[in-house]
Formats: sequence, structure tokens, C-alpha cells
Amino acid sequence: MNIQDWLTPTIIFGVLSGVLSTYAYIPYIIDTVAGRTQPQRASWLIWSVLGSVAFFSQVYEGATSSLWFAGVQVGGTIIVFFLSIRKGLGAYLNRTDYFVLVAAAIGLILWYFTETAAYALTITISVSLLGGVLTAIKSYGDPGSETLVTWVVSFVAAICAMLAVGTFDLILLAYPMYLFTLYTVFITAILLGRARQLSSA
Repeated sequence: MNIQDWLTPTIIFGVLSGVLSTYAYIPYIIDTVAGRTQPQRASWLIWSVLGSVAFFSQVYEGATSSLWFAGVQVGGTIIVFFLSIRKGLGAYLNRTDYFVLVAAAIGLILWYFTETAAYALTITISVSLLGGVLTAIKSYGDPGSETLVTWVVSFVAAICAMLAVGTFDLILLAYPMYLFTLYTVFITAILLGRARQLSSA
């Protein structure tokens, strides 16, 4: 295989999505360790568990270049979750979290018996919205507790991940499209929260 075979648009966008995702987590992790950012514990627990399910379901369904994005996202969420145990806000392992774990288990069981990862991926994305709502509310109420640059870079990375799929396959597009939407909500919540604070100052 020569270099031209490696420089396909899907591979380029896939690698770029992984690089951008890695870069996006660096300031978030630094700010969390320094105490400037306080991750919502329940959100990051939810994303760690369900993101792992989503990653392996993408592998099962034949994703290739877009796995750079999904893999880095899962790794980053797990790191932030462990940091949030000491540096974050909110409870974890409450009733909502147990519901999430049960939902993830149901998705895995359906995957096993139906031999299709679509069910696991659908449940994963649906339940992950719970974690997204918690962080969006926190971002609006306390925009200073989130690192905006992380979500902006992740937003661009999600676009690259969608382009890395290289075909209109809803199963493979579902996860990056979901995160693209989620990051849009976070960015909007932070900016609206900042505008609210300025107007009330």
C-alpha cells in the first residue's frame, strides 16, 4: 500500500477528528485538575459507560476511519470521570445512574441475541441525552464551570468524524451526529449563560 492509499479523504478526516478530540480534552483536563472546571459527575459516568458501548457497537458495525473520534472520546470521558470523583460537582451512582447501567445492559443483551449493534447504539444515544441535559443545565447556570474551547474543538472534531464515515450509513453516522448536536447545545448554553451574567451585572 503506497502513501496515496493512506491519503484518502475518509482517513484524513478520521485522523483529524482524533487529533482534534485529543487536543480538546487537554485544556479540560488541565482546568479540572486546577479546579477551574468542575465536571458534572453523573454526566461523565453516563458518558463513560455508554460511550464504551457505542464505540464497540461502531466497531461491530464496520466503522473504520471514524473510530479515531469515537475512541478518543471514550478515553477522554473515562479520564474526566475519574478526575470528577475528586474535582467534580453533583452526585453519582444515584437512581439515575443505576437506570443508565440497566439500560446499557439491556442494549448489550439485545445486541447479543439479535446480532446487530443498532439496538445497543440506539439505547446508548437515547440515554446519553440524560447526561447531556445535566451538563447543559450546569453550563447555562454556571458557564464559568465549563471549558468552552473543549466543546468548540470537539464540535469541529465531530464534523470531521461525520465526514470520515465516507458513506450515508445512519448506523455509523449516528454517534458522531449525536455528539455534534450535543456539543452545539453545550456551546449555546455556555454562551447564553455568559450573556445572562453580563446582562445582570
